[in-house]
Amino acid sequence: MIGTLLWGACLGMGLWAIAVWLVPPKPTLQEVLATLAATSAPSPQRSPVWRAKYRIAGVVGSFGFPTTGLRADLNVVGGDVERHLVSKALCSLTGAGLGSLVGLALVVSGTGSPWLISVATIAGVAVIGFLLPDFRVREAARRRRSAFRHALGAYLNLVRILLAGGAGVDSALSDGAGVGTGWAFHQLRQALVTAEVTRSTPWEAFERLGDDLDLSQLSDLAAAVGLAGTDGAKIRSSLAAKAAALRARELTDSEGEARAATERMSLPIVLLMLGFLLFIGYPALISVLNGL
Repeated sequence: MIGTLLWGACLGMGLWAIAVWLVPPKPTLQEVLATLAATSAPSPQRSPVWRAKYRIAGVVGSFGFPTTGLRADLNVVGGDVERHLVSKALCSLTGAGLGSLVGLALVVSGTGSPWLISVATIAGVAVIGFLLPDFRVREAARRRRSAFRHALGAYLNLVRILLAGGAGVDSALSDGAGVGTGWAFHQLRQALVTAEVTRSTPWEAFERLGDDLDLSQLSDLAAAVGLAGTDGAKIRSSLAAKAAALRARELTDSEGEARAATERMSLPIVLLMLGFLLFIGYPALISVLNGL
């Protein structure tokens, strides 16, 4: 009898638990208000890796990094400041570790250098590793700014055509930004959407974007558009002149890069020629020296 009652009680509790799981009861108003009052903003998962990353970024940032120019470069490439600071610290530690391993190998082999030279070498390699992420970010930002200037020249031509067709300044700016694709046009569209949401003028949004990306051409465009929007100045000729200036600058930069690439190619050719002359002249030189 007792066993049967216990089995029946367990079966009833199981069925009740399944029913509650399938159809949970609605919470009362007091419980909902208490939950809303106790719930705070979700905090990130602070794992040991996250805490180490945060501390390393704080230590590197205490030395004044990143600078204003480097922060603008990170905005251009879409990089994270904390991740960049951590990469600087890791590259520096990696360089110091490699320098220490090389010095230790020289000491073990019996050809070790004095400790002062070893310390200077390790410090130099660590500094190079510390600055290496900055060089990569600056190079990537330079390429992206060049692409942005190219897209901005096309955007100015589109806006000029729309203005010639009778469109207003605001509609020409928004329609011209909606035609193109790519990162540059996405930034322009995002700036116009931000201006619409914050109820500010498009030229103010362009000026903020130019400051964030460190693009003087975008700030000049904001000044020209603002003059047309406030004072009714003629903007078509100004936009045409700015587009021509951008194309001329891009052409000049392309020619400069081509000349730099040609000069870089001359060094391997010179080294190859020296090696060829050494390969030909070494047997003759040895024969002359042996005959003396």
